[in-house]
Amino acid sequence: MNYFRTAMLLAAMTALFMGIGYMIGGQSGMMIALMIAAAMNVFSYWNSDKMVLKMHHAQEVDERTAPELFRMIRQLSANADLPMPKVYLINNPQPNAFATGRNPQNAAVAATTGLLDMLTMEEVAGVMAHELAHVKNHDTLIMTITATLAGAISMLGNFAFFFGGNRDNNNPFGFVGVLVAMIVAPMAAMLVQMAISRTREYAADRMGAEICGQPLWLASALSKIAGGVERIHNPDAEHNPATAHMFIINPLSGERMDNLFSTHPNTANRIAELQKLANAGLGGGGYAPRQEAPQRASFDGPWGGARQPSKPQRPKGPWG
Repeated sequence: MNYFRTAMLLAAMTALFMGIGYMIGGQSGMMIALMIAAAMNVFSYWNSDKMVLKMHHAQEVDERTAPELFRMIRQLSANADLPMPKVYLINNPQPNAFATGRNPQNAAVAATTGLLDMLTMEEVAGVMAHELAHVKNHDTLIMTITATLAGAISMLGNFAFFFGGNRDNNNPFGFVGVLVAMIVAPMAAMLVQMAISRTREYAADRMGAEICGQPLWLASALSKIAGGVERIHNPDAEHNPATAHMFIINPLSGERMDNLFSTHPNTANRIAELQKLANAGLGGGGYAPRQEAPQRASFDGPWGGARQPSKPQRPKGPWG
């Protein structure tokens, strides 16, 4: 059902884009809009992962520079029957993570240093399992296409402002069509984009819990990340708000409501769903941190300096 709903929302986004082109320039405008959409999607298909990682100053790591994290993701990838993705770290104190890439064979997962500092290894495993679920479900490509179409619709809205009122164009709706293209269409595109994102987050939570084998690890992580986002500003995310939907928790300030305008479901609702999975008996197996080293992750980041393991903490959350 989630895939059907996502397909319908993507179809609605495409139809909206074509409709705006028609409102601005008639049939010729619709064809131009189609060509623009195709060109933007081709470009984003091949380059979106590089663009997003660069926006957030992510640095690739390996088993030498981030051994615990790298080995964890390798084991979780095996659990999910996925190829090993590229692993990135973002030197940012806000706890968060995201996945990107056009397909499982060209995927990347990224975690902030704040995530590794604040969470236990079990909680980090829950987060990275969630991101691998996005890869397995091809959500990274879906969200890239959605973001590209939403951006293109906004661009067409700006185009309508400058050229839509020209009497010499082929606009069949006149000034009303210009207003719709400028105001209503970008808002509708935003709503569709957010609806798709929210649908995929619940699905990734469930599959992520299955991949790591412990729903409460992810539930505990979501609680801590939400608290960290409230306290810690993320300048890169604020400068690139179009990427906010990619993170496991919205990194932007002021995002707390579970309504049509939020890019993510309410965190408490997500935790409640994970608790239901745990109560239903999902647990056991999955990732198992080494018993001799249950500390948080340590690594030698490209920015220099090894982070020392800190005292392990047991997962905490509303379940006690």
